[in-house]
Amino acid sequence: MHGSRSLPLNRLADWAKTRSDQGYVYPQIKKAVAMRTFISNYIQSEKARREENGEAGFSLIELIVVVVILGVLAAVAIPIFLNIQAEAEENALKTAAANGATQAASALAQGTAAADVDFTNFSGDGITVGWSTASDGTLDGFCVQAAKTGQTTQTSGPGC
Repeated sequence: MHGSRSLPLNRLADWAKTRSDQGYVYPQIKKAVAMRTFISNYIQSEKARREENGEAGFSLIELIVVVVILGVLAAVAIPIFLNIQAEAEENALKTAAANGATQAASALAQGTAAADVDFTNFSGDGITVGWSTASDGTLDGFCVQAAKTGQTTQTSGPGC
């Protein structure tokens, strides 16, 4: 029978039993069924033993694998997090310089003298905003800078 190879072991065992009742012997099928039965019984007995002894939890190998995975994730995440912080501080300086340039342009367009433009509303969190030395005080040539200790000074404006 050619289709018997694709039958599940239970159906194959039933087929082999009916054939063996008729005088045929299929030792390979008997061995396969016996092995399947043994494995199934062993797994069930191990489950029962664990339940009786109150063994619940994870094996040492499972715990080691989890610790290794967490270590790899931490090794990848920490440098990314530190880089994100540095980029955020740099972007905060760029934003302060751009906001200062907007305020300066508005004040200069309204006829306020460059020396009278007040940038104190942007000073905070260690950031100081003021005129750059490259600024000529005109609407087309002003330059505003934002500085913070330990950071690269950022500039903004048409004269920068």
